[in-house]
Amino acid sequence: MKLFKRSNQPEEQSAGASCDCSAPASFRRAAQPRRPLLTSVDWRGAVLPVVAIAIWWAVSAAHVSKSGLLVSPAQVLATAWQQIESGALLKALSASLAREASGFVIGTLGGLLLGSVLGFSRLATRMIGPSFDTFKQISLFAWIPLISVWFGLGDVAKVVFLSLAALLPVTAHTCDGIHAVPRAYIEVARAFRYSRWQLIRAVILPAALPSIFTGIYLALIYSWLATLGAEYLLVAGSGIGNTLIDGSEQFRMDLVLFGVIVIGATGWALNALARAVERAIFARRFNSATR
Repeated sequence: MKLFKRSNQPEEQSAGASCDCSAPASFRRAAQPRRPLLTSVDWRGAVLPVVAIAIWWAVSAAHVSKSGLLVSPAQVLATAWQQIESGALLKALSASLAREASGFVIGTLGGLLLGSVLGFSRLATRMIGPSFDTFKQISLFAWIPLISVWFGLGDVAKVVFLSLAALLPVTAHTCDGIHAVPRAYIEVARAFRYSRWQLIRAVILPAALPSIFTGIYLALIYSWLATLGAEYLLVAGSGIGNTLIDGSEQFRMDLVLFGVIVIGATGWALNALARAVERAIFARRFNSATR
């Protein structure tokens, strides 16, 4: 098994060639002192939502349209309170998050394993790489008919679908991150007579870590989006996607808008959590590297 895929670019011939051993920019950003929340957050991003809500409120208050499609923010707030008080929101959201977490973990672990095999083994790259490149071009939702036939419409089918959604970006970014490790890093490690495990642990994985985290971050996003798609297309069971279906079937736009807001807020929270974990890990690695 080869540890590194050779690049087509010419190698440095100079005996005095050296590599940049300074900490990556992501490490340095993570280690910078945190500013207070009010000054670190760019509140300009809230302008558009506030303006949109104000226009929505004004149009509904002016009774411009009597259509049931136009509901007021007050109706959405009342529906939100009713969903929270009855426990329906907690039940639906917990079911969706449980599926998302299961699919994300399974798909991420599988992606890390497959991406590492493709990244470290030239034989695996030649034998499996072309098939994987073809496989990832197939639309994710094209697998739903096949998954529903094999696994039914229950939670097992949904978790399989979510695992597939998380597997693809993690595999691709893990493989690409390992292949993108500069050749100079490998040569320096060999000059210091690093063992194979030392080369992987101390050189290749730290250099590939930003790309791996990008794949995991995308897997978290894709698995959450796939959760809603799976609940909408594989309709058995509860979930926030089924809340949207109930709202559309009952012609309750307040319930539909409430579900959309919950989906957006949950996605934002998952994104913020992933960024916080990434910053914490990079800050820890930066502090360890500078000691």
